[in-house]
Amino acid sequence: MYEIIYEDVEEKKEYDEVIKKVLSQCFKEENMEDSNLYVTITLTTPKRIQEINRQYRNIDKATDVLSFPMFEKDELDNIIANRKFENEDILGDIIISVEKVKEQAIEYEHSFERELSYMVVHGFYHLMGYDHIEDDDRKIMRAKEEKILETLKISRGELK
Repeated sequence: MYEIIYEDVEEKKEYDEVIKKVLSQCFKEENMEDSNLYVTITLTTPKRIQEINRQYRNIDKATDVLSFPMFEKDELDNIIANRKFENEDILGDIIISVEKVKEQAIEYEHSFERELSYMVVHGFYHLMGYDHIEDDDRKIMRAKEEKILETLKISRGELK
């Protein structure tokens, strides 16, 4: 279901546990538990995420999370609806800046766990073909994200 890569950041068991818990719930919520789809999550530095952002998106700045889906939304919806999980397939890649997660947890006054969880959920739904450019699309994506976090009882405003 997932692979975690640490690139220039210290490996931490608690990061792995958060990612596993959140992705498991995402797969369950989207009825993909028995799929052969998997996600690669890379935890890295602001410098590295800026390089990737520049290389693949022509945006020369650091960000908190990048997602690189392998399917178009319609194609993925068809695979899921028809239960066509014959081969192991990459759903996509999520790249997260751990330092940015720490900064945003402080800025938004909640726990590191909550911010990392949100980055994973947010990245996952980008892999599923959702975005937040248009207002209507943002509402749909945010509702899905919040449902996952609420189900896992990961709420805002919990400084740990």
